[in-house]
Amino acid sequence: MLPNIAEPLHILMVTPRYFPDMGGVETHVSEVSCRLVHDGAQVTILTADRTGQRPTSEYIDGVHIQRVRAWPANRDYYFAPGITQVITTGGWDVIHCQSYHTLVAPMAMLAAHHARIPYVVTFHGGGHSSRLRTALRSSQWQVLRPLLARAARLIAIANFEIALYSRHLRLPKERFSFIPNGSDLPSVPQRPAASPSSEPLIVSVGRLERYKGHQHAIAALPMVLKQYPDARLRIVGSGPYEPELRQLAQKLGVAERVAIGAIAPTARHEMATLVSQAHLVALLSDYETHPIAALEALSLGRPVLVTQTSGLGELADRGLARSVPLHSSPAHIAAAMIEQLRQPLLPGTLHLPSWDDCATQLHQLYHTIAGRPVPCAY
Repeated sequence: MLPNIAEPLHILMVTPRYFPDMGGVETHVSEVSCRLVHDGAQVTILTADRTGQRPTSEYIDGVHIQRVRAWPANRDYYFAPGITQVITTGGWDVIHCQSYHTLVAPMAMLAAHHARIPYVVTFHGGGHSSRLRTALRSSQWQVLRPLLARAARLIAIANFEIALYSRHLRLPKERFSFIPNGSDLPSVPQRPAASPSSEPLIVSVGRLERYKGHQHAIAALPMVLKQYPDARLRIVGSGPYEPELRQLAQKLGVAERVAIGAIAPTARHEMATLVSQAHLVALLSDYETHPIAALEALSLGRPVLVTQTSGLGELADRGLARSVPLHSSPAHIAAAMIEQLRQPLLPGTLHLPSWDDCATQLHQLYHTIAGRPVPCAY
């Protein structure tokens, strides 16, 4: 970690959602913001509140969290007009837009541009349960291109994003920085690679959306149970797809072997404990840019099964996880699960990025963009 800096940078992180909502972007913002404060920056998180029931201002771990009202309440393309005033009156050195998927990011970029405040954008590509919304992504990039082209830097959290966005946005790769997510959970007692012969635990982590692929783990479970009758599936998350997941488990006769429920996003030790007990962590999403849950599982020495797509496929290509093709049958997925239980692929010495690494690289970038000398401690 870095020493305190005499004249701290004033950083505004703009994110569509924040805790108590859970997800990869929310985790990223939480993990880096508290570290930036520890390293001497002044950080405010500006986020949208669709409920109208959350505190408009609070401090957590030295980070100021400011919420502005957003509409509509039941859609994810909401807009929050209060963002403009916060940006234009806050005296910020750098504005960091986290994620581009809602109307929050373009409003923040436009306000920063008019206020002549340098801004950076992290894409957090992600997927979506709506095939139409996914199909419209390319058009969305073109609409946002003028604002993205004005960014001081565009930040990719996975290597493949640089080539992808450079090509679609017609921007040189030099405009991008690669700063991956961290992968470290709180330390928990390490357990050896145990035999799954008695009640093997399979864990699937992620927001309960169709594209996250939890249903594939449930569909494969009946065939896994033929080999491991005491196997359990723990799905960690919350979201609108929960009723469908429960109905599928009931239909397949495995409801008693499936547990579904969230772990509070701030309960990092509880999450670490659960993941450390898993015999297999399955992440079967249609799309993940830089899968935090998979990296966290690997950091705890757990075998991982992923779909061969996007950032998940990058892990498999590096030999860190086993993979199945996207849109594999339940039988194919079950066979891969059984193989990973019987002969788990456990990578040797890993050199995974930490949240300290992520925060340090961001702090360096902010100093450069703000025209401040980068302290020699960097």
